[in-house]
Amino acid sequence: MKSSIIKLAFFLAILLGVVGQAHGVRIKDIADIKGVRENQLVGYGLVVGLNGTGDSDDAIFTIQSFASMLERMGVTVRPEDIEVDNVAAVMVITDLPAFARTGSRIDVLVSSIGDAENLQGGTLMFTPLKGADGQVYAIAQGPVSTGGFVVGTESGSGVQKNHPTAGRVVNGAIIEKEILTNFNKKQSLTLNLHRADFTTASRVAQAINIAFYDQIARTQDAGTIEVQVPEKYKGNTVAMVTMIERLGVTPDMVSKVVINERTGTVIMGQNVRVSTIAIAHGNLSIEIKEDQNVSQPMPFARRGRTVVTPESQVLVQEGNNPIFLVESGVSIGELVKALNALGVSPRDLISIFQALKVAGALQADLEIM
Repeated sequence: MKSSIIKLAFFLAILLGVVGQAHGVRIKDIADIKGVRENQLVGYGLVVGLNGTGDSDDAIFTIQSFASMLERMGVTVRPEDIEVDNVAAVMVITDLPAFARTGSRIDVLVSSIGDAENLQGGTLMFTPLKGADGQVYAIAQGPVSTGGFVVGTESGSGVQKNHPTAGRVVNGAIIEKEILTNFNKKQSLTLNLHRADFTTASRVAQAINIAFYDQIARTQDAGTIEVQVPEKYKGNTVAMVTMIERLGVTPDMVSKVVINERTGTVIMGQNVRVSTIAIAHGNLSIEIKEDQNVSQPMPFARRGRTVVTPESQVLVQEGNNPIFLVESGVSIGELVKALNALGVSPRDLISIFQALKVAGALQADLEIM
C-alpha cells in the first residue's frame, strides 16, 4: 500500500512538472537566491596616450593625480610644469560577479570626469577597484574602446559618433580578492521573488514541496520563501538549486490597466473584469472651410473699389453610435470586441477607462503613466 502511494505521488509530481513547464515559467526567472548577487566596485584612474583630447589645465585634480603617479615611479616634477593634454581623469566602475575567483578577468566601464573631449586611443593606467567596505577587490588596466569618434575642424564643424568620453576596457580588470562563501554548506536557502505576491509565493513553495516529496519550503511573506536543505542534499546544495530553478510555476497577476496618455498606449491584463454597465460613445466633428473672394466694380464705373470678401462654410457632424450594454464579469476579449464595435480609437479608450473607473465598473487598478 505504501509503495503504491509513493508511485502515485511520483506520477503526480511528474505530471505537475510537465504542466508547469508547459504553461508556467521557471522559478529561476521569477526569483533570486538571497546572498547570490553581484557587488559594485569603483575606482579613480588616469587614461594616458590621448591625441591632445585630454583634460585641460583647468582640471587641477588631473594634474595633481599625474604628478602623484610620477612621484610613485621615482620622477619628481612640479605640478605647475605639467601639461595634461594627453591625460584624462576617469572613474572606473564594474560589477564583481557572484562566486568570482582570484585571477578571473572582468570588463570595466571608464567615464571621463574632467573636460576631456575624447578617450579614443587612450590606455587606462593601473587602477585599484574598491568595494563598499573600502577594500581592493580588483585591479584594472588596459586599452580603452569607446566605440565612437569625433572629427572636427578649427571652424567648429565636425562629426561625432556615439559618446567618445565613455568607453570600456574588455577583460581589463583582474580579480585580486574573493568574497568567501560556503554555499555548499548552507542549511537553508531563501528565495526572493522579483515581484512580491502571496499567491505566487504559495505556488512556488508548493511546487518545491511536491518535487522533493517533503515539506521543505514555506512562505515567510509575499516575497520570501524559506527552503530547508534536505539531508540527502547537504554538502551538495548546488544540485538542489539546479532542481529548484527548473521547476515551472504560473505567477499570479494583479488586475491592472496601464495608460500612457502621451503615446495613446493602453495595456490591459487578462484578469481585468467590468461590472454591468452601458457605454455610449459618440464623436462630434466640426469642419470649417474658408475661401477668399475678390469683388471688383464694373468696368468704367465712377465709384467703387476692389475688395477681398471672406466666404466661410461650417459643417457639423455627430456620430450615431448606439449604446452598448456590457454584462457583468465579461473577459478582456469580450470588452475589446464591444469597444471595437463602437469604433473606439486608443485615445478615446483612455477616456472610456477613466470614466469606467469613476463609475466603479472597472474591477482593476487604473495606472496612468
